[in-house]
Formats: sequence, C-alpha cells, structure tokens
Amino acid sequence: MDVKAIEGFLGWLSGIIWGPWFLIPLLLGTGLYLTIRLGGLQFLKLGAALRLGLFTRRDPGSDGDISQFQALTTALAATVGTGNIVGVATAIGIGGPGALFWMWVTGLLGMASKYSEAFLGVRFRTTDSAGEKNGGPQYYLERGIPNRFGKFLAIFFAIAAVIACFGIGNMTQGNSISANLESSFNVPTWVTGIVLTVFALLVLVGGIKSIGRVTAGLVPVMIIFYVLGAIYILIANIGGVPAAFAEIFTDAFTGTSAVGGFAGSAIIIAVQYGVARGIFSNESGMGSAAIAAAAAKTSHPVRQGLVSMTQTFIDTIIVVTCTGLVIITTGAWKMTDPETGEQISAALMTGEAFSHGLPGEWGHYIVTIGLVLFAGSTILGWSYYGERSIERLIGRRAVMPFRILFSLVVFVGCTVQLGVVWAFSDVMNGLMALPNLIGLLVLSGLVARETKKYLDNDPKLTATTDEVNAFMAGDKAFEDWKTQAIPVVGKR
Repeated sequence: MDVKAIEGFLGWLSGIIWGPWFLIPLLLGTGLYLTIRLGGLQFLKLGAALRLGLFTRRDPGSDGDISQFQALTTALAATVGTGNIVGVATAIGIGGPGALFWMWVTGLLGMASKYSEAFLGVRFRTTDSAGEKNGGPQYYLERGIPNRFGKFLAIFFAIAAVIACFGIGNMTQGNSISANLESSFNVPTWVTGIVLTVFALLVLVGGIKSIGRVTAGLVPVMIIFYVLGAIYILIANIGGVPAAFAEIFTDAFTGTSAVGGFAGSAIIIAVQYGVARGIFSNESGMGSAAIAAAAAKTSHPVRQGLVSMTQTFIDTIIVVTCTGLVIITTGAWKMTDPETGEQISAALMTGEAFSHGLPGEWGHYIVTIGLVLFAGSTILGWSYYGERSIERLIGRRAVMPFRILFSLVVFVGCTVQLGVVWAFSDVMNGLMALPNLIGLLVLSGLVARETKKYLDNDPKLTATTDEVNAFMAGDKAFEDWKTQAIPVVGKR
C-alpha cells in the first residue's frame, strides 16, 4: 500500500471538505444565522455565563453526573490542545497574520453554535443502563428530528466521532507529546508512551466522574501557566503589540505578499486557514462539546448551554490570541531555517516565538510543558466523546473495552510517524461537523424559542433550581426535558 498516495488523497479530500466552497461557508453561515436568531446571545450573556461557569460552578439539587464546571473543563480539556499551539502557528505560517482575525470571527460566531449544540445536548439527553447521562448530536439529531433523516444524521455523526477520536483525540496528541519531550528533555518516545497509556487507563476506567475531577484540577492550572508566559512576552514587547493588531486587521482583508518560504498570498488563504484551524482549536459546530455538556448537573438546558459557550471564548479569544500575538510580535512567523532558507515549520514556530520572548531556555520549556498538558488533557476529553458515541452504536457493553483500547492506542501514537493520521483527522473532523451543522439549522427554532422563554424569567442566571422549577412549571418543553420525553412532531 502506497502511504504517500493515501496521504495525498486524504490531503486532497481535506482540501475539498475544508475548502472555501463547502464546510467553511457552512460553519460561518450557521454561526452567523444562530447569532442573529439568538439575538447576539454570546455577547449579551457572556459575563453572566462566565460567572455561572467559573464561580457559581453548580446548580445544587439538579440532575446529572458532574458539575457544570467539570463539564466545562472536560470540554476545554478536549479543545485546548495542539490546535492552540501548532494549529495557530500553521494558520499564521500559511495564511499570514490575517488568519488570526478569521480565527476570532470563527470563535465569536462559533459561540452561538457552541451554545446551541450544548443546549440541545442537555435538552435531548437520556439515561443509560448504568444511570449515566448520554447526550450529544448522536442523540439530539435523532430525538429532535424524529424521522429517518434525523436517525441517519445521528448515526453518521456517531461513526465519524468514534473514528475521529482515535485521530484528533488520541494518536496525534500522543505523538505531539512524545516528540516534544524527546526534543526538549531527551525522553525516549516509548517511555512517554508507557506513562501516558497507564495515566489514561487509570483515569478513563473511572468514567466521566473521574475525568471530570482530573480536568477540573488540571485545566485551570495549565491555561493559567501558559497564558502568563505569553502575557510576559507581550508586556516585554508591548511596543510591537499595536503594530501586530494593525497587521492582523490589514492582512485579513488584503492577504500578505510571499516572503521567503511564506506560502500565503491571498485573502482566501487567510480565511481558509483561519477558519479551519479555528475550528480545529475550539471545535464549535462539530458537536463534540455537547457530549460533555449532557453530563452536567443543571436545572435547565439554557444554563449549561451558556456555560459551555464560554469554552469557545476561553479557547479562542484568550489562549489562541495569546499564541498568535506572541508569534507575530516576536516575528517568529517570518523566521527561516538558516540551512535551507525556508520558513520554519509550524511545529517549531511557537517554541521559537517563546524562546525569543523569554530569557534563557524558558520559552521552549513553557511551550513543551504547555503542549504536554494541553495534549494530555485532550486525550481524556476525547475518550469520553468516543465512548458515548460507541455506546450509541453498540450499547453499554462496549464502553469498558473501548476505554481499554483507547488507552492502548495512545502508545501507538507516541511511537510511530503519523502523517496519514493527521490528514485523516482533518477529514473526520469535517465529517463530524456536517451532520451537526445541518441539525443546528433544522432545530434553530426550538433553540431560540426555549432560550427566550427561559431568559425572560432569569436574565442574569441567578435563579436556584427550585426557582427554575417554579417559573417553568407547566411549560411543555421543560416537562418533556424533565421526563426525557420525545417532543411531538410539528411542535419543535
């Protein structure tokens, strides 16, 4: 079998799926449509949502498996990964500084998509034979669109998610960890593989409650650690920050002329790579975060939807922005290899930016440690997405074998070359997003209607569970949710 030919075919297919005429306009269009239909919810309710998710953290007395905060950190664990380090560098390296602008646009519009899919994940969740909550596109596409088309979309998503979790959520993350530890600390890849496999197995066998506890402790620390390093560099280069923003906004609409090995020269490249890498980073529209949201203890789907929405804000507007500005202000995106004269690879770009911005070798160490933490947590988050999808396809009996297999595959990712897997991951990400985006458009009326009804009664998200039960009493949709009833066709 010709591996080069397969990789070339997957690259071609990925180019079509993530090209300017297919998934990119669908992603942006869906985000814009939902933003309008929800009345700019992501801008008007961001402060209240951040307070609820980061400070209140839970709805006492509500039904679910993990707290709202743990559901948020599990989703953040899955999204804050290599996309925030390597993905940003790829976008800027090929698309120029203007690509960062389109990553912002993707994130801001994607917040409406993330809210909607998380809302639906909770709204149509079920309880399995083990008493755990199940939800996500693999359920709400079928239950919210109760016909053969809805079932087809649900199964299509579940299959794509199971396959994708071994790529984007497993082998590529393990490979990034082992490669960086070998480069920075001379740790053999097989040693990293064994340690990561054992760590994953110990956490994953405990299910979502174990994952939630680990991510709740790990995710805030890793994000603060990485962001503080970036902020130090930006303060040290404060004079270049205004020029960086000017370059970002200018190049977003003009493109950048080719310099040295720089390949991006037109606005379409900036848009394409900005949106594609933005989605790879924050996963808005893919439907994956809805699976974690469905496990949350929440008194109403709107509340968890808003908490989950903040995930995209934290991932893209905070972490991605920090990485992008460091790369631009230090000039790392224009650095070339002294031997070949070509632009340095995206895998090295962020490390070079931090190395130039921080004294000594601290920069490389921060990027390496940050990537290890980011990618390691992504493995945990995506394992949950995969197991919920495999349960939808096969049943509860498949969950434990899946957890064991997923943990063992981590070792494979750490110890082999993954050119084909990276290309395959891009394809499967797109195939996950497609049925979910269709579902979001079809179910947008339900989302908008039930959101308005709730927020009319609790605009600041301060209501207790008892207060929510009181003012929503008698509401058909709310009672359907509380009893997990399937909505009547024509009344969605």
